[in-house]
Amino acid sequence: MTKAKLLLLEDDPNLSESVSEYLEEQGFSVTCVYDASSAEDTLYEQKFDLLLLDVNVPGGDGFSLLKNSRKEGNATPAIFITSRNAMSDVEAGFESGGDDYIRKPFALKELLLRIQTILKRNFYHNPTEALTLGEGITYDIDNQVLTINGKTQNLQLKEHKLLKLFIQHRNELLHHEMIMEYLWDYDETPSDGSLRTYIKTLRKLLGKDSIVSHKRLGYQFR
Repeated sequence: MTKAKLLLLEDDPNLSESVSEYLEEQGFSVTCVYDASSAEDTLYEQKFDLLLLDVNVPGGDGFSLLKNSRKEGNATPAIFITSRNAMSDVEAGFESGGDDYIRKPFALKELLLRIQTILKRNFYHNPTEALTLGEGITYDIDNQVLTINGKTQNLQLKEHKLLKLFIQHRNELLHHEMIMEYLWDYDETPSDGSLRTYIKTLRKLLGKDSIVSHKRLGYQFR
């Protein structure tokens, strides 16, 4: 079985060695880089299944690196690894195209679980094609672009995340607890009201019958 390839950008040699050795013991192939320039060159030269990006690194920062990489069409999922604790930094990480955010110090097992979860989520789509969700409706998962009759629709970050989750589990009943856990980070407070608002927005765009409510259970995307 082919090993999943990970790129690790971490300027602390000791931490880089600890993380890479642990992940390689878990069956991954890890390429280590220590500054933004080397990371940029490596991303240009090789393809990876997941990026692990420190934020404060010599020659730049992980946020800008990923943002620029996304603009060039690189849709590889990414987890930021950082000591930054402010909510504004978390927001900046997701806005730059990140899929997850883990704060230092962290347990290696927690990082492993996050890696496994993201890799499982990304098996379901062809990254070169936009998915057709209905007549005149397409969704480009890599670039998070929903198009209806040729017009791009604006969605909030969590609305994009929810739509991706529905697409991944098309026709499956998703329980409220699973959706809440997926949409909200561990340091955020889930909101039933916000979830209902996101559902309402997607129904308005995709059709009222596109998302079926199962009372006291969850939702099903058709």
